[in-house]
Amino acid sequence: MRKLIFGINLTIDGCCDHTKGSGNSDVHEYFAQRMREADTLLYGRKTYELMVPFWPDMAKNHSGPTNAINDFADAFASIDKMVVCSRTLDKVEGKNTSIIRGNLKEEILKLKQQQGGNISTGGVDIPSQLIALGLVDEFHIVVQSIMAGAGRRFLDDTNLQESLQLKLMDSKVFESGYIALHYVK
Repeated sequence: MRKLIFGINLTIDGCCDHTKGSGNSDVHEYFAQRMREADTLLYGRKTYELMVPFWPDMAKNHSGPTNAINDFADAFASIDKMVVCSRTLDKVEGKNTSIIRGNLKEEILKLKQQQGGNISTGGVDIPSQLIALGLVDEFHIVVQSIMAGAGRRFLDDTNLQESLQLKLMDSKVFESGYIALHYVK
């Protein structure tokens, strides 16, 4: 069965609002490598609309301010398949992009049983639901050395049926002071 892998950036105080943190080179290099380890992206509507067409456009002309950002754009654009979970989105871009509208648990279990590599997910709403449903197999969390003080917090509106016990597989401290944590269920 394919693995569903979740990645997110958080500030020390748990803020996951992308406007509050810093997307430095360490973060982009780390997540570009995670992107290269997947062949399918799974997003909710909001995250999809933040990512597309922004990253594919950047990959076309390498307009990022750093090599790390351009590398991330290339890794994003090279993904074989994208799946968007939405009840409101009418259409999506890309020939290998589809929309899931049905029962989230059933649809993701079907996706995990298909042939292919890892499935990468990010954002907040859909991943929170996937975590609550017990469908996420691995977690890549980058904790930034920033206190946001305000903004959306990860898993704020999620009630887990029981505590989720994770095993730390790897950690890495970047020069920036950010820490990447890799956990498995």
